[in-house]
Amino acid sequence: MALLWLLLCFTLIRTSPGSGAPASEPELSIVPKIINTTDTLPGSAPWLVAVMTANTIPFCWGALINENWVITAAHCNVTTSDLVGVGLYDPRSGKDLQILQIAQVFIYPHVYWSVVDNDIALLKLESAARFSRTVYPALLPTASDRFRPGRLCVTMGWGLAHPNASDHPRELQKTKVPLLNNTECRRHWDWIITDAKMCAGANSFSCWEVDSGAPLICRKKKVLYLVGVMSFMSETCPTLKPLVFTRITKIISWIQETMANN
Repeated sequence: MALLWLLLCFTLIRTSPGSGAPASEPELSIVPKIINTTDTLPGSAPWLVAVMTANTIPFCWGALINENWVITAAHCNVTTSDLVGVGLYDPRSGKDLQILQIAQVFIYPHVYWSVVDNDIALLKLESAARFSRTVYPALLPTASDRFRPGRLCVTMGWGLAHPNASDHPRELQKTKVPLLNNTECRRHWDWIITDAKMCAGANSFSCWEVDSGAPLICRKKKVLYLVGVMSFMSETCPTLKPLVFTRITKIISWIQETMANN
């Protein structure tokens, strides 16, 4: 019961000192939440994981990419003292929940905090996740895969479902967001948008809280791919600015090499 209660304490967020938000962008938040969402069905996001403190309080999210590895945001400052929760759908029931220890943390070697570029970390699990209806890895794209602007993709989490909501939703939430090209995104975010990033949403899809590291999932030829990891968004609630994700295709070779060599 204590574990389930702690899983609900989303307001107890561990912040990351010096986490790299550009000082010239006062509205930028790297602890976001998603609003204007709908409930998911059990097992519809089996790759989603919670990154938790040793006391099982979630402070970031991530995606399972095979039975031994999770991808999340570097700014989450994950350590081997933290935990990963897989199989989450309804945190209050704890059904299908697996709590796994972290053996190693790998930060992308070229994170540029001045523009929050390459905001990616890989977590190697101490023991393998057990696959089931609610636990299964996301498929990674290749470096040559392209996902065109206008395509509707999905991101998810347990942030407040609406700007005026006071309680977190019981079920996992998702929202569909259109991809933007970087030229359009720079109209909102200016110089900090580089080729290492991709943008989606805007028009009141987001608000400030705790969906950092959440996956951006896009369908291509009937296949679902993990194409981005939530990095930052505006603090304004709700915001008209796009959500900003780290672009997986730009660092896929590092992801594959790190997993192969460790």
